[in-house]
Amino acid sequence: MTTRGLDEFAGWVEGLMRARGYDIDSPRGGGKSRIADEAGVHRAAVTRLLQRQSMPDLETMRRIAPLLGVSVRDMLIRSGRVTPEELPLAEDLLPPNDWQPTMEDFARWLGVPDERLGVFIKVVNQFLEPDADDAEGGERAEARRAARD
Repeated sequence: MTTRGLDEFAGWVEGLMRARGYDIDSPRGGGKSRIADEAGVHRAAVTRLLQRQSMPDLETMRRIAPLLGVSVRDMLIRSGRVTPEELPLAEDLLPPNDWQPTMEDFARWLGVPDERLGVFIKVVNQFLEPDADDAEGGERAEARRAARD
């Protein structure tokens, strides 16, 4: 972490603290002690950050973030410890809404070895209820019959 990075991060945190009503500017305002008490962290950790002496550890960030109205993810990214790519949002990992997983997809998620994929599909298909496509002889029914055979 560079001095510039620490300064930028501390400035961002200071702004959040002020916006949340913590009096961190006056010596007797009690803002540093109040946020430390509410977060359950040592006052020294808050002081070291605000004086640009050191970056808070993960546990301190985890405890302070909710008080400041930000996520731990945002704190970690702003601190320079991780990049957005290293800590993606959950929705960035989801498949498209129109995607329909196949039996093979489920088998891979469960760690079924390739040599047992056929057996896995046959066993699972025994537990699936027939749907409208099965009654009409649709593609799904054909795929299920092929998998069973």
